[in-house]
Amino acid sequence: MAVTLCDVGPRDGLQNEAEVLEPAVRADLVNRLAAAGLPRVEAVSFVRPDRVPQMAGAEEVVAGIERRDGTEYSGLVLNEQGYERFAAAGLDRLNATLGATEEFNRRNGNATLAEATERVERILAASERPATVTISVAFGCPFEGRVDPGRVGELATRFDGAEVVLADTIGVAAPREVRELFARTKADGFHGHNTRNTGYANALAALESGATVLDASVGGLGGCPYAPRASGNVATEDLVYLLGREGIETGVDVDALIRISQWLEGILGRKLEGQLYRAGRPVPSE
Repeated sequence: MAVTLCDVGPRDGLQNEAEVLEPAVRADLVNRLAAAGLPRVEAVSFVRPDRVPQMAGAEEVVAGIERRDGTEYSGLVLNEQGYERFAAAGLDRLNATLGATEEFNRRNGNATLAEATERVERILAASERPATVTISVAFGCPFEGRVDPGRVGELATRFDGAEVVLADTIGVAAPREVRELFARTKADGFHGHNTRNTGYANALAALESGATVLDASVGGLGGCPYAPRASGNVATEDLVYLLGREGIETGVDVDALIRISQWLEGILGRKLEGQLYRAGRPVPSE
């Protein structure tokens, strides 16, 4: 079973932190993740700093990245202005995102669902880079509740040529729902939050249903500023450990990820959500 892991810690992870890290520190995080063997790292988000101050200085972060062969560096955009910054920065992969509901799009991107969909289509048409479209709140919305799977299915068909990732932004899904939505959409990837302790089971369900891309965040950092209580991404090192025990090779150095989480704990001054970096790997006899 082939899987591409994308660490979204430098973007989705840090955007929900109270502390704003300097671009040089965020670039250091990107470099450490790439050195651990991550095949993809979401390095930055090209959004307005007055709305998400944790993502200010995206261009400075990109300038501090030490490009490594075997790692693809992506950047997230919400609109054409963000895309222009992405194109100038020269990252490898575009991640254009929209929500599956009207109210989430209004709060997160100041657009209706139709406007957000058309905006993503225009961005994809303009881009010459490989592209991912992430459909946020695909399983549940903090403002509208349960999301119609048919609506998500229709959205997923709109973006020919792009990789489609379904996001459980507020961490409400269970494996059955994940399997059913992937059977309907044939989506390429899954972005899961562990808010209600179902994220890891959902990631396995997505893989079993044909997903080939899994997002995760080192240390379990993360959340969405526009989704109340949407805390706790799946921790990259915990997911790598789980996949390894399931016989699924990722090529990622789990010990390096543990060291990165320990480093981040010192920088942020608090215990992180991940488990493995505190528990450690089992002794060989286990």
